[in-house]
Amino acid sequence: MTLVFYACSRSSDAGMAHAGRRLRAGAFSRLFVCGAAAAALAWGQEVKLPDGFAGSESCATCHEDIAKGFRNNRHSVLDKSKDRGWATRACEGCHGPGAKHAESASAEDIKNPLKLSAAAADRACLGCHQNQQTNAGRIASGHVRNQVSCTACHNVHQTGAKSSSAILASARGVNQTCAKCHPGVWAAFQKPHRHNLPEGAMSCVSCHNPHGAFLPRMVRTSIGSEPGCVKCHTDKRGPFVYEHAPVRMEPCTVCHEAHGSANPRMMTRHEVGFQCLECHSNLISPAASGTVGGIPPAIHDIRNPRFKNCTLCHQKVHGSNVNRTLLR
Repeated sequence: MTLVFYACSRSSDAGMAHAGRRLRAGAFSRLFVCGAAAAALAWGQEVKLPDGFAGSESCATCHEDIAKGFRNNRHSVLDKSKDRGWATRACEGCHGPGAKHAESASAEDIKNPLKLSAAAADRACLGCHQNQQTNAGRIASGHVRNQVSCTACHNVHQTGAKSSSAILASARGVNQTCAKCHPGVWAAFQKPHRHNLPEGAMSCVSCHNPHGAFLPRMVRTSIGSEPGCVKCHTDKRGPFVYEHAPVRMEPCTVCHEAHGSANPRMMTRHEVGFQCLECHSNLISPAASGTVGGIPPAIHDIRNPRFKNCTLCHQKVHGSNVNRTLLR
């Protein structure tokens, strides 16, 4: 790699010629070269572009509107970056070397991340965003396995209200982006009892990490490996002296429908009695079914309406510190 820059004279004589200096650096000294380029930019000095690169100014000649909008984009810092190594050629950080494209003006001679495969587009983004101390630095999610690229949710050139930063900065913007691919989930939020997501009080990423998580369905964790539900519903976490077995052994979604339900408590069944009978039923043998429940006492005649609302008596369904049978 060859780097050429000119050292500006500090003399008061404005007519003094600039002294030229050439530095050569091998692949082993890439950090030194990037640092030299950053220093050259800081002093307003000229930097010679590597072979095959045209530079951002050359791109702006034809793509004037995009170049103007890019100045207000957070990625524009690459043009003046001191540590990324893309100084004066930020466009080519994503689109690849553009000297050939600048000469031919052919779309085939430049890389367009929107037209690349999901894996190739992700590699372009992860060239900078990999191994960062952020959620974006670890891509291990269902989105990756289903070939959903970074550019499906994020855009680079859009600015103002249409930019991904502006859209994803608000809860409503995040929800609209997710609903494009998950219409069934969005339809569930139209049920009478659900989290306040359609109102914009929370977003999909409040519970899910779109870049990857340790739990299924990319559910966020809270307080160690526990599901993110207990981040808001802290009174349901415990520990309790007498625990309801599903609270310890199963996720919250065994009983609750997080996206929307016909039940006021967002249960998977519209009536609480039917929810409890999935485990506590005398119609199915616990040994045969493998459930944790048992046969209710004889006084629980479920044909009688008074026994159909189990939580009328067993109010501490998540756990109790005073009663083994989870009574109030």
